[in-house]
Amino acid sequence: MTSFLCRFLQPAGAVYGRKWLLPSTWKNVARCASMFTLSETQEMLLKTCRDFADNELIPIAGELDEKRQYPKEQVKRLGELGLMAITTSEKYGGTGLGYLSYVIAMEEISRGCASTGVIMSVNNSLFLAPIEKFGSDHLKDSFIQPFVSGEQVGCFALSEPGNGSDAGAATTTSQSDGDSWVLNGTKAWITNGYESTAAIVFATMDKAQKHKGFTAFVVPKPIDGLSLGMKEKKLGIRASSTCNLILEDCRIPKGNIVGEVGQGFKIAMMSLDAGRMSIAAQAIGIGQAAFDVAIKYSKERKSFDRPISEFQLIQQKLCDMACKLESARLLTWKAAALYDEGEKVTKEAAMAKLVASEAATFVTHQAIQILGGMGYVQEMSVERHYRDARITEIYEGTSEIQRLVIAGQLLKEVS
Repeated sequence: MTSFLCRFLQPAGAVYGRKWLLPSTWKNVARCASMFTLSETQEMLLKTCRDFADNELIPIAGELDEKRQYPKEQVKRLGELGLMAITTSEKYGGTGLGYLSYVIAMEEISRGCASTGVIMSVNNSLFLAPIEKFGSDHLKDSFIQPFVSGEQVGCFALSEPGNGSDAGAATTTSQSDGDSWVLNGTKAWITNGYESTAAIVFATMDKAQKHKGFTAFVVPKPIDGLSLGMKEKKLGIRASSTCNLILEDCRIPKGNIVGEVGQGFKIAMMSLDAGRMSIAAQAIGIGQAAFDVAIKYSKERKSFDRPISEFQLIQQKLCDMACKLESARLLTWKAAALYDEGEKVTKEAAMAKLVASEAATFVTHQAIQILGGMGYVQEMSVERHYRDARITEIYEGTSEIQRLVIAGQLLKEVS
């Protein structure tokens, strides 16, 4: 597929000032976040995503949330723009841009509609990326190209009802039986669960081995032996479905293994590094949307015969909100740029996700305070942003887990 973006966006080197930078110089720019300047490609991408958010997402986001309605047509449009496979190689029909471009796009789409943002995130980071990196040629041919257009989306099944953060404690089992794998167990909190037509499912071949027995499989949907639990009734991100996947003697072809037997834990952790950057970008987009409403409202709302933006307490809130968003954005861009250079970013991705998700919660909270009673009603969008922000501190690793990951990496660096 040649996406709309591919027709006018060609991968370009990073630009600093007016000079093209060599990759080695770009790495130095990435390490010093204050020096970021977007390339012409990224500027065009940013404008395209911003226009899409403003014109096609913001006008309907409230209705999608209220009706808990999957944004089917908008996801197709994202596919046409190349955004459902933004980091996937052009060889497989993707856009072929890097992760810095991806987080830029994710922020803007999530600013328009956070539910649409997470649908895009799962398809890119958690479904297509591990198949492209670890999958066989057969899996790549079968499960990449059909999922780049937005007509089909994938999902990622790691968590279970009895374990989330401790992925190695999985109880979903896989057994070899002739030319098939047979899967049994229940996977929980599956984003895109109802709309997806394939899932990456993690299962153990030997519970005693914990993460060493962990393996990843691609399970097409629908398939005999796989059923869906009820759609979860959620606080936020309500236009995307979340449910359990229930596997009962679900038989899949032998060739549907991702990577090698026992490689599942590595695949899951690498996928989460990438996914955490995209969730950081989603959180920034949610926070930015709330901030935009708050600053506009503060200039229009009058109290004691003057705009409330003239009061120092309101100015302090706006200052703190802006600082947290900008700090989160730079951390996220740095992590993505380093990832594009092939570096391990476990610490940087966790930092970005932690800071961005907590910034989103803070900013949306303060936006409601600035709007007062108007912030508490559906007439204004900040109550939705407040609800949407909350999940960013939970999925793809809670804030508590991010702190453990960061601390563990810091201690390794000085050992």
